[in-house]
This record gives sequence, C-alpha cells and structure tokens, in this order.
Amino acid sequence: MGNVPQKPQQNSPIDQQDDEQESSSSTTFTCEICIEPVILPNKKFKNSNRCVHPFCTDCIIKYIQVKLEDNVSDIKCPAITCDHSLEPLSCRSKVGHQLFDKWCDVLCESAVLGLDRVYCPNRDCSALVVNECGGEGNLKRCVCPNCKKPFCFRCKVPWHAGYRCEESGEMRDRNDIAFGVLSERNQWMRCPMCRHCVELVKGCAIVRCRCGIEFCYRCGKKVDHHWCNCRRSSTFCMWLFHLCIVILVLWPFFLLFTAITRKSHH
Repeated sequence: MGNVPQKPQQNSPIDQQDDEQESSSSTTFTCEICIEPVILPNKKFKNSNRCVHPFCTDCIIKYIQVKLEDNVSDIKCPAITCDHSLEPLSCRSKVGHQLFDKWCDVLCESAVLGLDRVYCPNRDCSALVVNECGGEGNLKRCVCPNCKKPFCFRCKVPWHAGYRCEESGEMRDRNDIAFGVLSERNQWMRCPMCRHCVELVKGCAIVRCRCGIEFCYRCGKKVDHHWCNCRRSSTFCMWLFHLCIVILVLWPFFLLFTAITRKSHH
C-alpha cells in the first residue's frame, strides 16, 4: 500500500534541442537593427507577451525616441512582418523615466486629439487643458487645474481682465492690468465706440457715454432711439403696461363720446 514513487520523465530529443537553442540564444544573438552580435542576455528586448524578436535594448530605445520625436503614440514593432505595438508598461524599466513620461504625454495628446484643448500659457506649468464644457469658441475665462492661474481659453494668454480678446495682444503696464481687474470685479461696461468704462449706479439701462454714443448697459451694444432687444420679454411687458395706461385714460372719453353721439341721433 502507499504511493508508488514515479520516475522523472526524460525530455524528448526535440525538447532537449529546443532547450539547447534557447540557452544558446540567451547567451548570444544578433540584433536585426544594428546587425551586431550581443552577448549579454539582459540586453535582449522583450515586448511583454506580444512578440519576441532579436532586438537589443539600445536599438529599441533609440527607435522609441525617434518615434516620439515625430509625435507617434502607437509605436509598432520594428520587425517588418510584425503588426504588434510596443507595450509602454513593459518598456518602462528599459527606456527610463524621462522617455517614459514623454511617451505618456504623447499618448494623452493623441487621446484628446479631436477635442478642444489648449496648453496653459504659464511658463512654469504648460499643462494640457481640455474643454469639457462644450460650446467650442464660446469658452473664455478658465482656471488651470494644475497651477490654479486664470487664462483665456480663446486667445491662449493669461487672463486679460476687463479687456476683450481683440485687445489682449496690446502692451499694458501694471496700472492698466489693475484697472482691468477692478472693472471686471465691479462689472463696469465699456462703451462700444470709445472703449471707456462706464459705471451705472441706478436708473435706465440705456446709458449715454461722454462720446455721445448710447448703448445698453446689459449687453454693451449700441442702440438707436433708446431701444435694445437684449430683453424682449421685459420690453414687451413695459410697452403693454403703457398701452393699458393709455386705454384706461382714454376709456372715459370714449364712453362720453358714445353717449353724446346717441343723444344726438335721438
């Protein structure tokens, strides 16, 4: 009774031949890129479990560098008959941190290639910011999630407080910048003609600038005949209110006129 000890199976001649070839290939091989014999086994590159080709690690690193300089994110295996892509995680320990970070940046940039994006204009940041709100071309002021500094998404410069995008390229000193921040904080409106700031304390939304132009303080557009269509509903209600007042004033006279007309007919 009891388990009978089994004899270890001997490898077949074919398996022994494969082992010999693998051991010999692990000591020396010829790189298909530089066509140089490589002796050290740790110099042979392995693309995870996707494919195995006789490439030395130095040639693969140079190959990846050239592809990344051309902003190629999906780097194919350099073998002519292979369609597999190089696995970034399997290459991480071989290419180094700096090259791997650049590879990750190229991959992220290619992933958001079809999206509205911009780089932070702050020289110490330069982070990639993607417009996740939609409405391409309508987004202006935004804050970089990395350095927390505001900038203009449309003209790609630091935020020009109190100035339009068309004026963002003009040279301004500290006083102009401080005045722009103050006007934005107080929500002052600029004249559409002379671009001077106007503050409305109270009263009608249609204001007159010192240059003689009348404009709407709500939308900033030039108006004619003291009329603006930026709020049609409120304007219609105001006109309807005035019409009702006119009817109420004229209604007694209409009744009096009707009574006199009837008496004259009788």
